[in-house]
Amino acid sequence: MHYSKTDSLYLQLKHDIVHGKLPQNTALKQTLLAERYGVSRIPIRDTLQRLKNDGWLSNHGKSSVMIRPLNSSDAEDLYLMRLHLEPMLLGHAIPNINFETLGKAQDILLKLKSSEPRDILQQGELNWQFHRCLYLPADRPALFDTVTQLHQLCARYIGFQEMELDYLSHSQNEHEALLTALREDDRQKANKVLTEHIRIAGEQLVRYLKQSL
Repeated sequence: MHYSKTDSLYLQLKHDIVHGKLPQNTALKQTLLAERYGVSRIPIRDTLQRLKNDGWLSNHGKSSVMIRPLNSSDAEDLYLMRLHLEPMLLGHAIPNINFETLGKAQDILLKLKSSEPRDILQQGELNWQFHRCLYLPADRPALFDTVTQLHQLCARYIGFQEMELDYLSHSQNEHEALLTALREDDRQKANKVLTEHIRIAGEQLVRYLKQSL
């Protein structure tokens, strides 16, 4: 996939945040970042703002930003919101899900299985593309946009979860179970699988964060 220079910078910064290559608990200096990544301050400024909007950064002082610390309270809030909204969105989508949708979702799972095991950002993006594929047929723009924003905010937590807790294989099994339920037109089972998929992942992550951070 071809990325623009700004998108490449955005992805590089996310990669370096996930892998602990940028300083924690201190202001991110635009001049130092510009030197590090070989760009001017303008794309750095714009990228930092984009990361802040996505929940990866938070304010530090009057005009600076810092890497937003992972914490159990934020993780719990995000997963509780997903737990309520995503099954609702899937419920609206199910009557409109067809064989083409299921085929696309299966293709995404195959890509997820074949992705590099340590490419956390790619895995996170493919995870969202799988869910997105199943939610789009709902044709509920406001609800869909809210869920999209939640996934953006969850992206760093999902990356942390897959890197620290090796959750990917378990998640893949649940994705396959969800597709099976949808193929069988078992709406109750599909809703239950999705609900448990979100709940178990959320509870596991919150428990780990409370114990380790």
